[in-house]
This record gives sequence, structure tokens and C-alpha cells, in this order.
Amino acid sequence: MKHVDNTILYNGKWLSLKQTAYTNKNGKEVKWESIERTNTTKTVVIIPKLIPSNTYIFIKQYRPAINNFVIGFPAGLVENDDLEKEAIRELSEETGYHGKVKKISPTLYSNPALLTDTVNLVSVEIDEKMEENKNPVQCLEEEEEIEVIRVKRNDVVNFLRQEQKIGTAIGIGPWYVFGDTVC
Repeated sequence: MKHVDNTILYNGKWLSLKQTAYTNKNGKEVKWESIERTNTTKTVVIIPKLIPSNTYIFIKQYRPAINNFVIGFPAGLVENDDLEKEAIRELSEETGYHGKVKKISPTLYSNPALLTDTVNLVSVEIDEKMEENKNPVQCLEEEEEIEVIRVKRNDVVNFLRQEQKIGTAIGIGPWYVFGDTVC
């Protein structure tokens, strides 16, 4: 494959629709459309665990693209290269909790056929006995509507199935981390 050209088909406030031309293995020019953010392509997805209760934090957030609420993990755009700091900032904004980063994945791609975004998964432990975590307060942006949900580890699969049963969409992250395997 050889890259030939990029053309911006649409440029909005947050997203661009890009057409990429490339030559395939037979030398034929092929065109492919993709979506790219206009502000950053780096994201973090936080997997927060409350200690010592072994309870995980999920968010239920309205997503206009599917006109539904989705169960997912706290996540957000990375504004600088300090992934640890950015993950803690996003966790605090969306949930009100404060924690410590335990692990950061390598840079991953969630849907490279369509999106140029990269993602780092960040495991965070939250000491629920700390004063700052006893009554967490979210700091949401105007367009965000996020409900914080705490679920014991052993109850996660049932929780996800129940939410789906009542019509809530389930994000790929929670099911991939906690769900029954497909195989």
C-alpha cells in the first residue's frame, strides 16, 4: 500500500471527514473515508476500582450519535502528554473521585477502519476511605450528562445485562473487560 493523498471532505468544530487515496497491491488507486478529531486524536479510558470494596465505577452517559445512554468507563481527550495526569483529571471531572494510576496500556486503536483516535487504557485505584472520595462531586461540561454507577466486581455482568435489557447501550470497554467471552 502506498499513500497518495488526503482530502478534507468536511471540517466541523470537533470532527473532520477525510478521504485518503492510496494505491493497493495491484497498483490501483483506492479511496477510503475516515473521521479525525480537529482538536486531538489522543484519548484515555479509565478503569476505576474502589479499594477495599472491590467495586468498579462505570458511567452512564447520553451520546447524541446513537440517541441513547451508554454504560462505559470514564474517558476523555488528552490535552497534553502526561497520560497519568490526564487520566486523573478526567476521572475527577466525570466522577468526582480521586485515585492513583496503577497501570497504563500501550497506545491502542479502538476502530482504525474509521477513526484516527488512539487510546490508552488506564487502571486507577481509588481509596474510598479518603475524605475526598466519601462525597465525590462531578465537574461536568455543559453538554455532558453523566451518572456515576458503582458495581461490585461479582455483579458487573448481571448489571450490564440488566441495563441492556431496559434499553441502555453498552460500550465495548466494560463488556470486553468484564463480560462473558464470545469464544
